Amino acid sequence: MRNKVILTVLTLFLVAGMANGFTQNARKYFKVGEDFVKTGKYQDALTQFSKAIEMDPDFSKAYLSRGKVYEQINQPEEALNDYNRALVFLPKDADTYYCTGRIYNQLGKYKEALDALNKATRLARRNVEAYQEKAKALISLEKYKKAIGAADTALLLQKDAVGYYLHGTANEHLGNFSLAEQDYNKSANADHRFIDPHLSQAKMALDLDRTDLAMKECNKALQIDDKNIKAYLLRSKVYVKQLDYPNAINDISRILLVEPDNADMFFLRGTYYQKFNQHPYAIADFTKVISLQPDKPEAYFQRARSYEEILDMKHAVKDYQTLARRFEDNIKAEKLLKAAQERLYELNRESDPPVVALAVPKPVGKNTIEIPGNMAEVILKGTITDQSDLASVKINGKEIHTEKTDDGYEFLANANLSDTDRLVIAASDIYNNETKMEYAIRRTEINPPQVELLAPYASDNGEVYLESTEPMLYIEGQIKDESLIKDIKIEGVLASYRPDDNNPRFSATIDIKNKKSFQVTVEDIYGNQTNKVFTLNREAAALGQDNPMGKTWAIFIENSNYQTFASLDGPPKDISLMKKALANYQISNVIVKQDMTKEQLDKFFSIELRDLVRSNHVNSLLIWYAGHGKFINETGYWIPVDAARDDEFTYYNINNLKAALQTYSNWVTHTLVVTDACESGPTFYQAMRSIPEERSCDDWQATKFKSSQVFSSAGYELAVDNSQFTRTFANTLANNPNACLPIESIVKKVTVAVVKNNQQRPQFGKIAGLEDENGTFFFISR
Repeated sequence: MRNKVILTVLTLFLVAGMANGFTQNARKYFKVGEDFVKTGKYQDALTQFSKAIEMDPDFSKAYLSRGKVYEQINQPEEALNDYNRALVFLPKDADTYYCTGRIYNQLGKYKEALDALNKATRLARRNVEAYQEKAKALISLEKYKKAIGAADTALLLQKDAVGYYLHGTANEHLGNFSLAEQDYNKSANADHRFIDPHLSQAKMALDLDRTDLAMKECNKALQIDDKNIKAYLLRSKVYVKQLDYPNAINDISRILLVEPDNADMFFLRGTYYQKFNQHPYAIADFTKVISLQPDKPEAYFQRARSYEEILDMKHAVKDYQTLARRFEDNIKAEKLLKAAQERLYELNRESDPPVVALAVPKPVGKNTIEIPGNMAEVILKGTITDQSDLASVKINGKEIHTEKTDDGYEFLANANLSDTDRLVIAASDIYNNETKMEYAIRRTEINPPQVELLAPYASDNGEVYLESTEPMLYIEGQIKDESLIKDIKIEGVLASYRPDDNNPRFSATIDIKNKKSFQVTVEDIYGNQTNKVFTLNREAAALGQDNPMGKTWAIFIENSNYQTFASLDGPPKDISLMKKALANYQISNVIVKQDMTKEQLDKFFSIELRDLVRSNHVNSLLIWYAGHGKFINETGYWIPVDAARDDEFTYYNINNLKAALQTYSNWVTHTLVVTDACESGPTFYQAMRSIPEERSCDDWQATKFKSSQVFSSAGYELAVDNSQFTRTFANTLANNPNACLPIESIVKKVTVAVVKNNQQRPQFGKIAGLEDENGTFFFISR
């Protein structure tokens, strides 16, 4: 117990010693700070006082001294903070309340100043300066009678210049001008170097039209301070009252020598020049004001007046127009603008008619416009140029609104043209010069736009096969229409497209969460509209997740109705048989193209299918051709429906197909071309010497590595309507009990069946020139 007591006592001594040490150090910093103040080194003094406060946060003298230094370097906010901190430790110190009140007055916080100064005078009733500051606060608060009371108290304590001056200021505000004059004289007599009573008496005398007294007091003020701006300003106003403009201008010029960027002084001197009829000098001064303060409406207004006086109406109107445009609330400026325009009316008279240019609808030729055949009202847009203001613009006799621009006028109007075959635009200016433009009306197409989806792919019946279960769907497509497109929306979302393009492509991202379909709305510039609904098929999304072949598409080319070759009944049956057989396999999308011309085949494989494969991220591609074929000079051909007999140039060379497929390699992993028409030819494929071994779905190399394969019948003649090749191919798919079926298994069964039927052996191999990494094509069961 004894040890604990001893330890406690030692701790108390230690703490007391440390506190005493901090206090001693704080006083040292304070003393150094005071020395710096005496030598005018205020920043150094601030540093020392701040260190003293840091060592001793309760050091009230340090707060007061630092506050006074802040006043010296014109930082009243910081000074006020220090005085208020000092009051925490000195709640009954009258001088500190006085300092606080004085700073509040400087900052324009007169109520706070009055509160602090009341406390100062209650604590020290003989503090003259506190009563004087209180009088200033009361004058600023427009409590003039109370201000006189405060000034009276100050004068009872000490009759000095400041007290009389404040007393006079309060009397002046109360309208006691005679008493105010006496007070100002007493103030000036009390301190011959005190300039404020002379300035106040000069202003009061000027307001009372006592110009001689005002001039006398201004001169006295300038004898005290020959650079006093207020004195020169007041004297200039006295000179103006005496109509002595040269001397008034000289006094303002003296001010501008001291303050060369004082916009108010340039403006005032400009008005003096106007009164002295020196308008070029006035214009120069108002121009200077505008360069310093571009948003000062009076400068534009006065400069315009001087322009008028020197008959420069063009620049005068420009300034008035600037006023009317930029300062709409300046009613005086609008009135002067109207007056200037009336005076200019005759000066600017001209005889040239307005020039009308119709922009929408754009005229065809010189005097014809095209509008949709079923449209009654048409939007008309155009421009009118004229040297003068327009008085009237009419379309088919009906007045329309025009908008004035820097280049003339613009108009945008609706015109009902349902009962007329002519459009007449009549424009006249304020001088009655008139132009009439007549256009013949030609009715245009009324066909709605056609919508085609590119990604995700949509079938002919509008079914969209989704590749994932994501709630947001990116859509890409193309619009086909005879006209430009005005608007494309998908489920209310504006699609991105180029409005100036014919048949534009479009894209958008929409939310399809919990939706079974979405609608695309398209409108062309003539109001023709299409609303097309697409149904969402999510089966492919589920398939794609479990399909090692990825997204798989089957493309069928079915050519049967030929122009010069014999028509065929077999291809439609074969394609139907194959589609039925593939129904049990994970095929994301089936596209059937019927009766294709050579041009269509070229465009489809070179452009359309390429874009679809890329946009829809297709991994595996089956291309099946059913129709006539030819084998000429070791080259296989597909016969388009428009091919001419014995004209090889009109056939579709399947080497062109290979060239097109080469552009797919960046996106497609597996490509299988099946042609039931003729042999593909040695330049198209690398033949297998024997049927390769069957591959396993568990062989990851077979599914993940690229494959490019072709399987074709070997007949050299035209197609027949009963294809053993297709029938066996379809039966092999239909009767497969396994989870997957490699193409090698199908090739084996088809080959056996065809040879058994006394036909030439089909050809199977890799497509020459296409990337192949020893993968293969699997048909994956559902």
